Amino acid sequence: MSVALPALHDRLSFLAPLSGDRADRLAQWLADGLDGGTVADAGCGWAELLLRVTAAAPHSRAVGVDLADDLVAEGRRRAASRGVADRVQLVVGDADEHVPAEVDALIAIGASQIWGADVEEGEPLDYPAALRAMRARLARGGRLVYGEGIWSRPPTAEATAPLAGRDDEFLFLPELLDLAAASGFEVVGAADATLEEWDEFEAGFTATLSPGRATTQRASYHQGYRGVLGFAHLQLVAV
Repeated sequence: MSVALPALHDRLSFLAPLSGDRADRLAQWLADGLDGGTVADAGCGWAELLLRVTAAAPHSRAVGVDLADDLVAEGRRRAASRGVADRVQLVVGDADEHVPAEVDALIAIGASQIWGADVEEGEPLDYPAALRAMRARLARGGRLVYGEGIWSRPPTAEATAPLAGRDDEFLFLPELLDLAAASGFEVVGAADATLEEWDEFEAGFTATLSPGRATTQRASYHQGYRGVLGFAHLQLVAV
């Protein structure tokens, strides 16, 4: 008899190593830069961070886009339950096509593949293409919360094996900051996810897997990339 597995949004607050406290700080920072403007989320999942921004900026409007119809449906349910559905549009589709051509604030958490090679191809993450595409959608002064994988320590064979199997899949944080500046952004905040954020994320994600896959995932993390694979949380302003 098959056992029903919990949905991702039942075990995770965000589909990334991101604590609630950090999310609230990022949401407030984005909200502080909005004055009746529009905030968009590329690869919004169930739109939890986007909804927090919307709540903190009561005169704003929000657009979230994701390919997963079940996650978008959960986001719509949450928007309705929080009384902000009239200001939030959540769309199933390609974010590069459906995010408005110009917005006042933008969120992209673990979404760089929208503008680069599919992650299944095992290519290096195309940070430059993502940053260029996001800068093109922001007027001068527009704010971006960009979250993406990085190396926290030099990659080992054990760390890369369950990922793409290559040392150049990710950048280190200083390299990413230089790239953001070269792409037309001022860096006003930058941090690597903590191990506590990673442990919470991995535990929640693994809980949604079948027993066999869960065993493999735990080994990949605890015996492989824990403490090596990081996740950058950047606060960027378009210049």
